[in-house]
Amino acid sequence: MFEIRDQDLAARIGRLYTRRGVIETPHLFPVVDPGPQKQLVEPRTIAEIGFSALITNAYLALRRIGRGKDLHTVLGFDGPLMTDSGAYQLMQYGEVDVTNREIVEYQRECGSDIAVILDIPTRAEDPRHRVVESVEETIRRAHEVLDIVEGSDILWVLPIQGGHYLDLLQYSARIASQIPGYSVYGLGSPTTFLERFELDKIVDMIAVVRLTIPFSAPLHLFGAGHPLAIPFAVALGVDTMDSASYILYARDDRYMTPSGTYRLQDLDYLPCSCPVCQRRDPKDLLEMERSERWKLLALHNLYTLLEEIRRVKQAIREGRLWEYLEEVSHRHPAARRAMERLLRWYRLIERHAPRCKGETRAVMLKSSLSLYNPRLVYARRGVERMRIERGKFMDLYIVPLYTKTDPADIDSIPRTLGVRDGEVYLYHPFLGLFPLRLYGRYPFSQFELGASMGPEIVEDLALAIVDRWVEAAHRSIRVHIVCCEDVEWSREVCRLLQELESDIGVEAEFVRIFRCRRDYM
Repeated sequence: MFEIRDQDLAARIGRLYTRRGVIETPHLFPVVDPGPQKQLVEPRTIAEIGFSALITNAYLALRRIGRGKDLHTVLGFDGPLMTDSGAYQLMQYGEVDVTNREIVEYQRECGSDIAVILDIPTRAEDPRHRVVESVEETIRRAHEVLDIVEGSDILWVLPIQGGHYLDLLQYSARIASQIPGYSVYGLGSPTTFLERFELDKIVDMIAVVRLTIPFSAPLHLFGAGHPLAIPFAVALGVDTMDSASYILYARDDRYMTPSGTYRLQDLDYLPCSCPVCQRRDPKDLLEMERSERWKLLALHNLYTLLEEIRRVKQAIREGRLWEYLEEVSHRHPAARRAMERLLRWYRLIERHAPRCKGETRAVMLKSSLSLYNPRLVYARRGVERMRIERGKFMDLYIVPLYTKTDPADIDSIPRTLGVRDGEVYLYHPFLGLFPLRLYGRYPFSQFELGASMGPEIVEDLALAIVDRWVEAAHRSIRVHIVCCEDVEWSREVCRLLQELESDIGVEAEFVRIFRCRRDYM
């Protein structure tokens, strides 16, 4: 039913098998209205853009179209079709005139390939007691229709409720994972948080659910259709999501970009090269009839969403999703907050991030966030486990690696320093402290540096050096710490080490070299 084909961080490229075909994940289901007369963009056009599976509203279809018709035929779309149960209408209007069992039976009859029970959604402003009621009622309804769900060739989605009350969300996810028959778990009610650009709260919600349900199970995120939210959701293990944002934004004359959303009247240029934007400018769109303008904006928004999904997939394939998240985190303050919140859930990332992937690519060191790139974290931890053997050598030289260079130049360091009975360790703000003999191994020489060295990075490096310095001293090994005077971070590291020297109670020789020339390193 679900097959993971590739992985990076907690993100996966997978294959979700439905009775009408395979959906490659991560995938976003654009919402389409079940009534052709109300569709801003035809389902056929959405499919031609590149979306292989769509979602429509079963409740609206039942009320407007009635029973006895296959929704694929009504929509003119023969790919996998997901149906929502009407929970959004329930959240918006407080009630719907259909029971859970009625809407589940209708979804079984109308040709749905992926279907959802009628859960009780929560709003961001809902008090705790109301959220508790929504959690318990959703669980009750999941059990209520098990006779329909179990054994069905439809993929049934079990929504998980709890909103921003993380303990309730965890409880809901734990109970949901014990209910048989459901193929997909769905995280409900992020829409109100996304409208407020509270991406950090959505990060919390996803992480709690992903840590609770089986990792092998697909996770759907309801109502998450903004380019800024997609990379963080996928990185935490979301496989599919749906959204009507492309239409809703268009009807409000809003124009999606990877870094945020603009009102059309505030733009002088269209910063996009999709078919909609290639030959037009904002003035052209504003002069159009409203319906035509909305359609074109909706098409542009679809292209933008699809482009973001593809960027994320390529980052997963290359093993560069962490680096891509760093890039996204600089696009908008909300994205930066989301990245900082994601660090709180680093155990989820670390648990599932592969240590290596196929073709190894250089690590891009872009900012202080690069310190948390799992590929660097694994490498530094591997070095930390390497202990100095007593009596193996008499001198330990700790030398700055101030630039990526040829291994032959690195190998000449012991000769240049006159090392006879000793070992050389290199130190670098991002790579930490590691034996010279590891320089040719990944990632100690496969990196590109474009980040400044903030004080917190330098302090962490100094503390890493102290650990190895103390260990060597306790084994009666003389320590020589080399400082390059013309490399600011090297000077700062040595200054900190000299301040710590009396505190740790061991001595070292500080070797100062005014310039770090190529003949030295």
